[in-house]
Amino acid sequence: MTRLTYRDAGVDIEAGDALVDRIKPLARSTDRPGNMGGLGGFGALFDLRAAGFTDPVLVSSTDGVGTKLRLAIDARHHTTVGIDLVAMCVNDLVVQGAEPLFFLDYFATGALDVAQAAEVVSGIAEGCRQAGCALVGGETAEMPGMYSKGDYDLAGFSVGAAERGALLPAGDVGPGDILLGLGASGVHSNGFSLVRRILEAGNAGLADPAPFATGRTVGEALLEPTRIYVKPVLALHRAGLIKAAAHITGGGLPGNLPRVLPDNSLAVVDATAWPVPPVFGWLARAGGVAPEEMLRVFNCGIGMVLVVEEAKAEAAIALLREHGEAAHRIGRIEAGEGEAEVRTDGLSPSWPN
Repeated sequence: MTRLTYRDAGVDIEAGDALVDRIKPLARSTDRPGNMGGLGGFGALFDLRAAGFTDPVLVSSTDGVGTKLRLAIDARHHTTVGIDLVAMCVNDLVVQGAEPLFFLDYFATGALDVAQAAEVVSGIAEGCRQAGCALVGGETAEMPGMYSKGDYDLAGFSVGAAERGALLPAGDVGPGDILLGLGASGVHSNGFSLVRRILEAGNAGLADPAPFATGRTVGEALLEPTRIYVKPVLALHRAGLIKAAAHITGGGLPGNLPRVLPDNSLAVVDATAWPVPPVFGWLARAGGVAPEEMLRVFNCGIGMVLVVEEAKAEAAIALLREHGEAAHRIGRIEAGEGEAEVRTDGLSPSWPN
């Protein structure tokens, strides 16, 4: 009788142990006040009092990277999607006034490639360092038969905290407030099913020179990681210069900005008020995508929108500049009727070219 092992069934316990050993230094590099342990336990401990909170409210978020992973896998470029994973979670925390405290990841694959997984986790650790949160643990799932060779999936989970009276949005958002847009690093992590369809229709390969990014391949340019806005937005919030913030992800400006606005308000956005990165003009041309669809699918160059009092707008812009963020006045809040909505002015048939 043949004696079967777990490895015969496709699961390599030794590889999993090797991965844990390799990523322990990465996790340690993200340590912060409040973190009470390293990798290896059944659960992670975090001390809110040691992190400096007096009367905190916890804020949680979970997200993934979507089909941007397909590009990363096909391009064999795994070091940046971990940053994307962290960004998609922590940017959702900071718009509620919360400081990200810790992060956990879920990595699933058919057969564990230790080097590949370690590259992904190195990006997760870098994202955590950018956000100031600790990588406290995660799960690596090796599931033969569930994924094709070389494929993997990612999910991220983050928890943050805010003092009870400091949550966003504030209750006084209203007509006359200014909308500041923070620039995106690229497509970020939404709309990649459409991006991939455009690439297929145009027979554009990931190794081809990018017509929208000199000196880079299509894959390199499209895999530019999502910008993490945590530190500049927290600085604004702590300075009392922000009323609300919206992370511009799937749904674009029209789908995300109303989520932080009260009823009976209208966000009027000027589409000519910020420089649109060339990748979006290329996508629109190559795919024949209408301006309204571009705005509904992609961030189109604005990854975060901040609502500020008009009298404080210049102070907010100056503080953002100190943190390396170029802010653009992209519109204002006006009185509306019913549910909050967005109106975009300045769209031409050729926008965003």
